[in-house]
Amino acid sequence: MIRVTTLRGEELVLNALFIETVKAEPDTIIHLYNGKTYIVRETKQQIIDRTTAFYASIGLIGTTGIRGEEDE
Repeated sequence: MIRVTTLRGEELVLNALFIETVKAEPDTIIHLYNGKTYIVRETKQQIIDRTTAFYASIGLIGTTGIRGEEDE
């Protein structure tokens, strides 16, 4: 889950696994797989960073180096 802020200042918590696309046009627009769209204050890079950190926290990324070393 990642925290984002709407343009009105409301804080939302989104399930990062449902993010389909993130665009900066110039506002940051997040499209989810369920068809919902959110325009947020955070930059595209901030959303990428938060999503990457979330994936690492649940073990979806960051383990390939360890597995690669075990295979050698």
